[in-house]
Amino acid sequence: MGVGYSPRMLLSPKARLAYLAVILLAAGVSVLLFEPQRLLSAGWPPQLSGAGAVLVFGLAYGVCTAALVPRPILNLAAGALFGTQAGFAAALGGTVLGAGLSFALGRTLGQEALRPYVRGRWLRAADGQLSRHGFRSMLAIRLFPGMPFAVANYAAAVSRMRYAPFLLATGLGSVPNTLAYVVAGSQATSPTSPAFLVSTGFIVLSASVAAVVGWRKRHRLREVTAAASPASPPDAVREPAETVRSR
Repeated sequence: MGVGYSPRMLLSPKARLAYLAVILLAAGVSVLLFEPQRLLSAGWPPQLSGAGAVLVFGLAYGVCTAALVPRPILNLAAGALFGTQAGFAAALGGTVLGAGLSFALGRTLGQEALRPYVRGRWLRAADGQLSRHGFRSMLAIRLFPGMPFAVANYAAAVSRMRYAPFLLATGLGSVPNTLAYVVAGSQATSPTSPAFLVSTGFIVLSASVAAVVGWRKRHRLREVTAAASPASPPDAVREPAETVRSR
């Protein structure tokens, strides 16, 4: 007698998490096999031009970032293909779209299954930061992109952060870095031009600031988790003395 599977089992949190894992694995394998970033860099589809090409590129950009394609490659391609203004519009629109797709996948398929595992001190502190101060936390992550784009998307999805603050912070916070890459891509044929030098300098500076901010945030999380621990060593030492005095 075969084992039956009810609809409830197929839609359980663990089953949905398994679906998410399969989707991400398939997306990663597809990126490795078909290299869609190369197609976009070559101006796919070649028969399109003008606003239609920008729109298709933006849509494909969003799907590719949700499939874990690195954004810097796509930003450079957007600038090289469409110039600064149209390339920036396509790249920023694709960034928000890709973040929204990843957030929706993580929230729908992974949140219920993963939230019970948010138990470590660092995980609880990061979850609390995103849940209580979602907009400003995500804005800082996007402005100083030390955390990988996909990791930030799924971390926000597992937290209790809402859609609107997540998308708004992503759109606003991604402007400087995206623009810098697009300008660098549009000026790649003139590496000594002021625009190229300024944009590449900004990219290096933002990466350096991200490293510093990440280092300081790490220590801040340590302080928060230490303060949130139920019994720190000083409390354990003071408690007996206070008990004796009360008696």
